[in-house]
Amino acid sequence: MPTIFTHAIVPLAIAAAAGRGVVSPKVAIAGAIFAIAPDADVAGFKLGVEYADAWGHRGATHSLAFAAICAGVLSLVWREARSLGAFVFLTMAMASHGLLDTLTSGGLGAALWWPFDDARIFAPITPVRVSPIGMGFFSARGLDTLLSEIKWIWLPCSSIAFAGWGLRRAKGAVQKG
Repeated sequence: MPTIFTHAIVPLAIAAAAGRGVVSPKVAIAGAIFAIAPDADVAGFKLGVEYADAWGHRGATHSLAFAAICAGVLSLVWREARSLGAFVFLTMAMASHGLLDTLTSGGLGAALWWPFDDARIFAPITPVRVSPIGMGFFSARGLDTLLSEIKWIWLPCSSIAFAGWGLRRAKGAVQKG
């Protein structure tokens, strides 16, 4: 799995690219939390849930369906998220977690298609180092993970955010001119 910081950067980059008029700052923060949330499934280890179980790590909580369900529930109970745009953004934010996990070099793949298929899958390429858990994060392997994430996730996300910002600025300049 990528680090929680990296999971959060994806929706924040999308929100920055889209701008405040499309994704409000509150919804952007909710998206970052949604992007991190699927890893709460590790609590199941303490309850005897096996890694490979449907509700184990990288299982149901990492699926596209789970992302849409969570976004739908939040959209129902939180006024700020009651728009199609917010629903789509929040779904994409949570779905990005499982998608990023399919790019990692270790562990089991993600059950993206749960509940229709429990199979754990990886992307055709897996360039992102899997993050060590716990204190192992503060090791040479943890540093390698961060460097891998910077190269494969942070730099592309930064490019998306800056491109969106630049396009909005250019559009504003054309409209003023």
